[in-house]
Amino acid sequence: MRVATRAGATAAKAATITLATGETFRAANPGSWGMNLAISISHPAAQPDPQVFDLTIIDATATKRDAFGRGGSDQTEQFHDVSVDPASDRYVTKVLEQGSRLLRVDSALRAIAPAAQGNVGAQDGSGADGAAVGTAEVTDSANLDAKTELYALDGADLFNLLCIPPYAPASDLDVTLDWTPAAQYCEKRRAFLIVDAPAAWTAATAQSQIGAFAMPARANAALYFPRVLAPDPLNSDQPAAFAPCGFVVGIMSRSDAQRGVWQAPAGTSASLMGATGLSIDGAAADITDAVNGSLNALGVNCLRTMPTYGTVVWGARTLAGSDGENSDWKYVPVRRLTLYIEESVNRGTAWAVLEPNAEPTWTQLTASVTAFLEQLFHQGALQGDKPNDAYFVKCDATTTTPADIENGKMNIVVGFAAVKPAEFVIVTIEQLAQHP
Repeated sequence: MRVATRAGATAAKAATITLATGETFRAANPGSWGMNLAISISHPAAQPDPQVFDLTIIDATATKRDAFGRGGSDQTEQFHDVSVDPASDRYVTKVLEQGSRLLRVDSALRAIAPAAQGNVGAQDGSGADGAAVGTAEVTDSANLDAKTELYALDGADLFNLLCIPPYAPASDLDVTLDWTPAAQYCEKRRAFLIVDAPAAWTAATAQSQIGAFAMPARANAALYFPRVLAPDPLNSDQPAAFAPCGFVVGIMSRSDAQRGVWQAPAGTSASLMGATGLSIDGAAADITDAVNGSLNALGVNCLRTMPTYGTVVWGARTLAGSDGENSDWKYVPVRRLTLYIEESVNRGTAWAVLEPNAEPTWTQLTASVTAFLEQLFHQGALQGDKPNDAYFVKCDATTTTPADIENGKMNIVVGFAAVKPAEFVIVTIEQLAQHP
């Protein structure tokens, strides 16, 4: 979800492209990146309709007209047989809204297709990055009712991981103004938040300052420390310290796809691609076993550099996962598995809405949810030697009372035993004495 300043003289502005025949297009999002866009119009010989044309869009790498001089992504989009007729299934405005990541129609479409023309670039000065973004452009409650910025995700059918990179390279998000509303929003959406530790943290300050993250909805969040060293594409690939959230979300996505949401996204398989090391308080450093052990007990997930494996995630606790809190949601994979089951059951039982609230429907629901949990059991997501030890599903007269029926409620009770990760492997070696 891209955010930008939106109001006043310092607002980000979308680059615009005006054709020779007057039609104006604009970049799909505000920012100077759109200055690298160029479009071409052609008329296929086999298409005699004067309202129809072909549109090609390129985000050119060689142009380098953006504020950083990086050039575009080299992405090209082609849309054939688009029309200026609003009644057409190929109406160009709708086609771009639904299918383009780069361009939108802005104004001045005529009743006939634009004239053929090639490689028309953005107008000078039209695309601007605007002022730096901050809380007001992301998590501020003013965005809630408007469904903008973070809350524009209300328009997304489903998401399950959220990270918010720092608003500036060496800055930190505020616990009260940023992380707390983000965690509460994740709780509402059955999603999980990746939190960056403050950039200035050391091993000592991490232990003394972790209490500041005792925020609401912290069971739906996990904190990672320290920063990650990686090549900076804005500075000739020189090493720079980056917040870990983007790396960690990538690790979680990879682990989900390869092993399942119930597996801890940590360990020797959780190596950070592109990382060259770790940075603590601005200096290259590493985390020792002793530091990792003490921070892990406080609910801080450390990144570490391991021989052979490189930089890896070496913790899987939620922000509610300190030893002193004794929370049911101590571990990331347990919490995320629970969210996954809740969302899956909620969606998988939607068919029962307005069905008869009686035994036949209850039986079908029980069978449906049982089949889902049975599959998870065989995939190794649940504890127990047999299904009866791993889960149960109840939907009957004991869960749905006559009063519930009168009020239109049908209740399903699901229980399961999640597999918890092993954080330490304890090896005991005993030497046997030799006897004559």
